Amino acid sequence: VIPPPVIHIESYSEDSISFSLKMTTNIKVSGYVVNIYWTFDTHRQEKRTLIIEGEKSVQKVANLTAHTPYEISAWARTELGDSPLSFVHVVTSGTRPASPSLKAKAVNQTAVECSWTGPRNVVYGIFYATSFLELYRSPHNTTTTSHNITVLVQRDEQYLFLV
Repeated sequence: VIPPPVIHIESYSEDSISFSLKMTTNIKVSGYVVNIYWTFDTHRQEKRTLIIEGEKSVQKVANLTAHTPYEISAWARTELGDSPLSFVHVVTSGTRPASPSLKAKAVNQTAVECSWTGPRNVVYGIFYATSFLELYRSPHNTTTTSHNITVLVQRDEQYLFLV
């Protein structure tokens, strides 16, 4: 039986998490697959996937959000097959930034001007869909460092927007 890998949180800060991966077995490990999950505004779950080569690994994941819960899951790729999943949870330190205040205004039948307030020098994600289910599962999205963007949409549809 292949055991799951051990995920150990080495350190964390407002915008990063460092963790190590190791196996408690003599089975040869060729690498790991790591998923990092977090949720924006309870509507949209995001994921970042890392493919890591080698047996032992210390990884640092940067560009995270302060005071946000993250779930890290990992499995090992071994000479005998893939291991079961391991999970760990960590909340980054600091104060979570205030949610931007979004305004969306139709420019014409196929364009919506979105503008919002918030800090400078950060990347904003704009998510939009025609239903809450689509907004959660597979929204259209784009990113910008600006405080406004024009989004092209389908005519004769109502849209939900999240920034």
